Amino acid sequence: MEQMEKEAIREASVEVSHEFKTLIDSQDLDSLKQLQHLILGRLQDGNAVLSHFNEVSENCFAEVSGDFSRNTRLLRSMKSDLEYIFQKLRSMKSRILAMYPDAFPDDSKQEVLDQRPDLEMPL
Repeated sequence: MEQMEKEAIREASVEVSHEFKTLIDSQDLDSLKQLQHLILGRLQDGNAVLSHFNEVSENCFAEVSGDFSRNTRLLRSMKSDLEYIFQKLRSMKSRILAMYPDAFPDDSKQEVLDQRPDLEMPL
């Protein structure tokens, strides 16, 4: 009984596939296959180019990553040093103004906002 069911399913699938083939033009199928192979070739070429680019980029980054990290540490150190200097200057200026109110022109008494760019922010 199970064998007969399998045979019936097989015959039905053959019939369905035969009917399906009559619905679709073989030239259209060949054209679709050709376009799919063309697209596959282009995708493979693009993948090869991207793989090569990734390898070259990885090698270049490996060469300069040490410089980047060293220069980043240097810039951060310089930034903290400059912030310390500016803090000391503001402190000295406020002490001078407290002792000698006429030491600086009147416009310097106004609070000046820090106009320096924030180096931590992305561009």
